[in-house]
Parts: sequence; structure tokens; C-alpha cells
Amino acid sequence: MKIEKGTIVSVKYKVDMKETGETVDENTSDKPLVYMAGSGQMIPGFDEEMMGAEVGEKREFLLEPARAYGEHIADGIRDMPKGDFPEGIEVGMMLYAELENGQQIPFVIKAINEETITADLNHPLAGKHLMFNVEVLELREASEEELAHGHAHGPGAHSLESESKKECNDDGCC
Repeated sequence: MKIEKGTIVSVKYKVDMKETGETVDENTSDKPLVYMAGSGQMIPGFDEEMMGAEVGEKREFLLEPARAYGEHIADGIRDMPKGDFPEGIEVGMMLYAELENGQQIPFVIKAINEETITADLNHPLAGKHLMFNVEVLELREASEEELAHGHAHGPGAHSLESESKKECNDDGCC
């Protein structure tokens, strides 16, 4: 079996910034990332680079910003009313804003002013070149329910993260 659109994929990975060599994310085989290929859950370049891979295969690839988290956009830096933020925030903290659809997006506090907070709404990895090292651990066909919902269910899938927040339906889907 090879990764194709709709395949449920389990991987371990490590992501380094090309510019600095700093590891920005990684996981292990005992806590794999599980996703549905081609469903939009992953950044575009990752999904594209993993297509066709088989169990046990290791891939290394560099993603430019356009295929990862996008370019850093100056308009993404905004001043917002200080009253919209909780007490105790500090410059450099990463917070999350919740969109109307429930999706959470990270942003970083850049400055704390007398009446406003300057926040960078760009993804923290926007504008970065990312080097991925990925190993495919397991592949399986998606269930009809997973295909209908557009994401993987079960251990390692996104539903477990949401289950801890008690936002899942009775079927474990969020």
C-alpha cells in the first residue's frame, strides 16, 4: 500500500529550521502523528511530499515557506486593545485565537504598550524554510466514517486532542 488521497497515515517526524538548524517539532513512534492524506489536515508541501510513500519508508525534504506556513506578512502584525487580553501576558508568549469555525490559530505577543498589545498573527513558522525527516509507520484505508468526516479517527488522530478538551461527539469525532 502507498500513500494516496484518503489513506490514513501514521508517521514519526522531525522538523528543523534550515536557517538555524533548530528543531521546531518532532514526535516518536510511540506517539505517532496520524492523519488522512490529501484532506487538508497537513501543510500542502508535507502532504505532496509524502504521496506514494510506503510503510517503513523514510523521506527527507525541504519545504519553502509557500509550501509550508506561508510568507511572513507585515499586515499580520496588529495592535489590539489591551483589554482583550488576560492579565499576566508577556512579550514572546504564544497565545491562540479561536476562529468562528472553532479552529485555533497561534499568535505571538510582540509588544505590550500602554493601551494596546502588538501581536504577530502570522504562524510562528511563517517565512521559514523547514527540513522534514519523516518515517512512515503504518498505512491503512480510511473507514467510510473517516472519509465522510474528512479526517482520521482513533489513537494519534486529531480527535484525541479534542477529546481531552471534551469537545468530541459520542462517536469520538470533533
